[in-house]
Amino acid sequence: MTAYKSGDPTTLNRLYGRAKGKPLRAGQQDLVDKLLPQIAVPEEGPVTAEHLFGRDCPLHFEIGFGGGEHMAYRADLLPDHGFIGAEPFLNGVAQALTHLDGDGGKHPPIHNVRIHHGDALEVLARIPDEALSFVYLLHPDPWPKARHAKRRMMNDGPVDMIAAKLKPGGEFRFGTDHPTYLRHALMVMQRHMHQFEWLAAGPKDWQNRPSGWCETRYEHKARTVYGHEVWYFRYRRK
Repeated sequence: MTAYKSGDPTTLNRLYGRAKGKPLRAGQQDLVDKLLPQIAVPEEGPVTAEHLFGRDCPLHFEIGFGGGEHMAYRADLLPDHGFIGAEPFLNGVAQALTHLDGDGGKHPPIHNVRIHHGDALEVLARIPDEALSFVYLLHPDPWPKARHAKRRMMNDGPVDMIAAKLKPGGEFRFGTDHPTYLRHALMVMQRHMHQFEWLAAGPKDWQNRPSGWCETRYEHKARTVYGHEVWYFRYRRK
């Protein structure tokens, strides 16, 4: 089952905002020019662990990785797994490359990550069905206005696609600090419970960050500066 196909007009909806912010620092630009081409997801062909990493291994996919803290943390925690991250915002890509390069020599480089600078759905569509062990969608653009709801990543089409790409028993993790997005996402997921099992026994399971799920700078700012509550959701593919 594949929810999105090449040429399907539903894939043309833009699900993200701006693609570039302030100018990159010299070191960041150097990483974009030199490191990114080495670890970029190929523009054509199937996206498989064998193709990207030269071996069969559990495969993770992060949609909109922001500054890359979570992706780098998970990849460092699980060096025998392969990670794919997609992010349209160039400054986020540059920050992620800094983490993968070892933060200027502070840490060993991380080698088990591949990056797509662009639309996550373009890459997700090229991953074989039932190939992913984890999919992450953390603090996506909320598109808070009702007229923009169709642009939210948590909608029926993308969720169908995530379900198709996850192997049975694979896990979809979703997090947000935006109440409107939260309500919308829960309504969408309620329509997809034939595909997923919600891994929650009670409120503490969505109010507390699960083990192995690090706090990003975005989440820390949302919580400490803006006083937002943060919610965490884990769904297992049936």
